[in-house]
Amino acid sequence: MLKSAFILASAPLFFTLAACSGESGTQVNTASAPATQVSRNIGSTVKNRGKLICGVSGELPGFSFVGTDAKYSGIDVDVCRAVTAALFDNPDAVEFRNLNTKERFTALQTGEIDLLSRNTTWTMSRETSVGLQFAPVIFYDGQAIMVSKNSGIKSLADLKNKAICTQTGTTTEQNLADQMRKRSITYKPVVFEDVNITFATYAEGRCDGVTTDRSALISRRTTLPKPEDNIILDELLSSEPLAPAVAKGDPQWNDIVKWVVYSLVKAEELGINSQNIAQLTNSNDPDIKRFLGTEGNLGEGLGLTNDFAARIVKHVGNYGEVYDRNLGGKTKLNLPRGQNQLAIKGGLLYSPPFR
Repeated sequence: MLKSAFILASAPLFFTLAACSGESGTQVNTASAPATQVSRNIGSTVKNRGKLICGVSGELPGFSFVGTDAKYSGIDVDVCRAVTAALFDNPDAVEFRNLNTKERFTALQTGEIDLLSRNTTWTMSRETSVGLQFAPVIFYDGQAIMVSKNSGIKSLADLKNKAICTQTGTTTEQNLADQMRKRSITYKPVVFEDVNITFATYAEGRCDGVTTDRSALISRRTTLPKPEDNIILDELLSSEPLAPAVAKGDPQWNDIVKWVVYSLVKAEELGINSQNIAQLTNSNDPDIKRFLGTEGNLGEGLGLTNDFAARIVKHVGNYGEVYDRNLGGKTKLNLPRGQNQLAIKGGLLYSPPFR
C-alpha cells in the first residue's frame, strides 16, 4: 500500500486523542464478542502505521467485493478509502480484511481492524452490549426473501411449511422467526453459519427461499447460475440501516469516521463532486468555503487538515458518485436510490452543518 505524509493542522490535538439481517446480522449470543471499550489512540496508530486496516465482507458485489483483478470495490470499500483520503490525501493507504459475520465484531474490539465497513445493521444492542459505535447510515435497507421464479411463491403466506435458508445466530434468523410467528405461518428454517453455504444450498434447490437484506439478495442474485430465474418478494421483514462502526472508547476516532461519512453527503448537498471541485475552490459561497477548508478551521477540531473534506471528494467523490459507481443504474445491481436519496430530494440522507 502507498504511504504518504500525514499532515496535521493541529498535531498536539491529534496525539491527545482519548485513548441484522443475514449478511449484516450479528451473533445473538454476544459472549463471543464481549462489550469492552477500547482505550487507545486509533487515529495516532493509523497515522504511525501509514495505512488504515478496514474490515469488509469482500464477497458482496456493490458493497465490498474482490474482482478478478484482485481489486476491492463497493460502497463499503469507498467509505474506507474516504477515511484514508481525509487522513493521508491518499485513498489507497488502506489494507482490507475480509471478515465473516461471526468474527467481525471481535476483530474490531481487539484492534485487529481500525474500522468496520461491512454492510452491518445499526442496532441498539450492538451499541449497548457489543460495544460498537456507529457512524452515520450509508445505506437504508430492509430484509426480504428471494425465491425461484417458477416456484409459484408470491408472498410470505405462500411459504407455509416451506424451507427457508438463512444464517444462524443472526438478526436475519430472528426477524424471519418474528414475522412468521406474527402471521402464524409455520416454516422450516435451514440455517448455516457461512453465508456462501447458505446461498449455495438455495441455488441447489434445497431451500424454497433464502432471506437476508434486500440489497444483499439483489447482489447475491447476480452470482447465481441463472439470476433471471430468481425473484425477490415485495414484503419487507425489517428495517436495516447499514453503517460503518468503530469500537467504543476513542471519541475522536469516532468523530473522524463520522464526519468523513457526512462529508460524502454534504458534498452532494452542496453540488460538489470530483469533476467540479477544482473550480469550486475559488467559490465565494461561505458554505462551500468552509466545507473545502478555504475558510475557517473545521479540520483542526478533528486533528486533520482543514481541507480534509476536499481530499475526500477529490479522490472518492460525493455520496451520489459513490452510489452510482457501485449500486446505480449503470451497474449490474441497478438499485434505485429510493430512501437513500438526499432528504432535499425525498430521501433520508442529510448532513449536519459544517460550521
